[in-house]
Amino acid sequence: PVPTISWRKVNGHNPSKARLRKSQAVLEIPNVQLEDAGMYECKAENSRGRNVFRGQLQVYTYPHWVEKLNDTQLDSGDQLRWECKATGKPRPTYRWLKNGVPLWPQSRIETINGVLMIHSVNLSDAGMYQCLAENKYGTIYTSAELKILASAPSFPLNQMRKTIIITKGQEVVIECKPQASPKPTITWKKGDKPLRESKR
Repeated sequence: PVPTISWRKVNGHNPSKARLRKSQAVLEIPNVQLEDAGMYECKAENSRGRNVFRGQLQVYTYPHWVEKLNDTQLDSGDQLRWECKATGKPRPTYRWLKNGVPLWPQSRIETINGVLMIHSVNLSDAGMYQCLAENKYGTIYTSAELKILASAPSFPLNQMRKTIIITKGQEVVIECKPQASPKPTITWKKGDKPLRESKR
């Protein structure tokens, strides 16, 4: 006699969106998601007995960004740490490009999965960087620009006052705030002689 057919997901529940067609002989799962993956069992039985077939449903996904790159400005000598993160199945692997050319690890440059580190950046490190995340279903990109700030000390906005008048016995504060990149070392002189720290 014509068998009765039933379906079940082994180690779980049938997806709520699943449909049965053709006297339950066909199981349809629309808009398949990762959580629909698993082992499915089809059971057919009539008065003469029953038989069971199991099949594995594997779901793969295109890479998708979780964390992208952002444009960054650093002082010469600083350390850069960029991280890009993507999901996907199979798990994506990462590659890095600088100005469209593959970026390989060097003495100052490390790449570990989606992390790029450049120690003690200099003007030669400036440029457009791309992180690629890829699996066998596709490749996605995220881009960012690295700008390196490098300028000699100057006082365009914070000139020291030429004359400070103060009453004897009071405290005086003289500020030295140059613009510079990287951060400059500052020394003080009184006349031509270096100024040394004392109790005052």
